[in-house]
Amino acid sequence: MTHIAQEILVEYIKKNEEKLYRIAYTYTKNQENALDVVQEAITKSLENISKLRNEEYVKTWFYRILINEAIKASKNTKSFIDYETITNELSSQSNENELIENIDTFAIIQKLKPKLKTVIILRFFENLKIEEIAYITKTNTNTVKSRLYKAIEEIRKDLEESSV
Repeated sequence: MTHIAQEILVEYIKKNEEKLYRIAYTYTKNQENALDVVQEAITKSLENISKLRNEEYVKTWFYRILINEAIKASKNTKSFIDYETITNELSSQSNENELIENIDTFAIIQKLKPKLKTVIILRFFENLKIEEIAYITKTNTNTVKSRLYKAIEEIRKDLEESSV
């Protein structure tokens, strides 16, 4: 199974490299650090592929490793928001008000505690189900729902305050 699981993992990583980078970037806010996080997650997952019990869970298993590495990296680097990079990445949007709203929302998400940020990223940016998020974060579904609700409330409050 290990060889087959490794092939499935490699295939998954190849198909989703941009998505994986985007997740890492959300935590590190830096291109080089995000690339390092993805590379470290790939290395760790390949080294520990024998611990994957079911090939069906390769996605959530890898997400768990990636997010743990991203959180670890974000703790080791200065936390700052690179508005120029964010603006460049979002500038493909045609509506300037929408761009400003997205930058504000991104900045607010960056201020969330890691556990809250993780559920927001996985739920709304990666479109994962509550059950998948629970597996990735090693929590139960009610905890995920609670964190999601709390994060949404914090974001909503911050957006209301910033618009006043």
